[in-house]
Amino acid sequence: MREASVDRKDLGTWAGFLVNHSLGGITSEDRVMIKGERIVWPLMEMLERKVIETGGIPDVHLIPPNNDRGRVWSAAMGRHGSPEQLSSVPKWHKARYDSMTKYIEVLGTEDPKAYTGLTAEQVGAVAVADKPYFETRVRKRWVITLYPTPSSAEMEGISLDEYTAFIVGASTTDPSTLEKAERRLAPLFAESSTITIVTECPRRGRELTLELDIGQSRPELCYGLRNFPDGEIFTSPAANGVDGEIFLDLPVHYGGVDLQGIYLKLEGGRIVEHDADKGRERLAAIVGTDDGSKRLGEVALGMNPGMDRVLKHPLFVEKVGGTLHIAIGAAVESCFVEDPTSDEGKQKLEQLEQIGVLNRSAQHVDIVADFRPGGCGRRVLLDDQELVVRDGLWVPV
Repeated sequence: MREASVDRKDLGTWAGFLVNHSLGGITSEDRVMIKGERIVWPLMEMLERKVIETGGIPDVHLIPPNNDRGRVWSAAMGRHGSPEQLSSVPKWHKARYDSMTKYIEVLGTEDPKAYTGLTAEQVGAVAVADKPYFETRVRKRWVITLYPTPSSAEMEGISLDEYTAFIVGASTTDPSTLEKAERRLAPLFAESSTITIVTECPRRGRELTLELDIGQSRPELCYGLRNFPDGEIFTSPAANGVDGEIFLDLPVHYGGVDLQGIYLKLEGGRIVEHDADKGRERLAAIVGTDDGSKRLGEVALGMNPGMDRVLKHPLFVEKVGGTLHIAIGAAVESCFVEDPTSDEGKQKLEQLEQIGVLNRSAQHVDIVADFRPGGCGRRVLLDDQELVVRDGLWVPV
């Protein structure tokens, strides 16, 4: 199988952005987990070298191809493991995650079919077992990037060379220009108590309105510190403060399955009705994982005008300038407190969880609506201030 060919100079630029911009540099005190499949090894190897050169300790974590993003268990355990086996995670696994100070995940799979075909119960069981380790890594400094692979190019329906050129081009572009556009919107997010989203659902033949309470959260700006490439401004709504309906038209590839044409109805923050043109069974499995997966954990605006091609991978589709996405599942703790690891932060988060504002879940699945011409999006308002898309950026009217 022919693999992607990426110039070593580009690999060096890419790895440099991840280590220096995204992770804020590496010191001798850092133990950096570098995680990915064998097929993304060229970038992992370059990252390992960068960490060593800066005096840090690399923890290279190669994951098997039947494991979706290096979860604590593979698809084999999901299919055949008993509840007792699923709950018996080796102690060294926790120690490994606890010991790292920074985390880089290189997405890209050899064969996504290797971890598809699980039932809704099996998908949920693997996600629940992995939840503590997901929560550990997101409390550290982390970044996720995507390396081009033949299976991903095939999934997108384009040639490997064309796909590689797009991914590498986006991943070797200086992210600093994104920050300026996002900072112009940040005060409006911070001062608003609600965000209202109006979309149109073709099969229902009418406009849908979803209102989200964001009065207790704060905005997060994304310009390459968590995802790379990047470009979004997001926040977490109150879990019990979302009401109405929404339609999301753009395709997202999740766990080996395409999700597209998603309809959600929420009452008092809970998803009470859901449907999809594609991936209906997988959507049902996601929503049915736990109590928190019946609520939303994020609302965001895509802010990257240079990413004008819609790919199915969530790392890319959610960043397209002029899109909006929501996430089914876990909220982002840093949207509610400045330091989630501090005693004060932990206490406030616990209080917010108890009153139904902070959402916890084993899931966090982004789904995307297109507000560019021809998409399902109609209007977005922060309180009474309408936002529109101009030149691939969201701006106030």
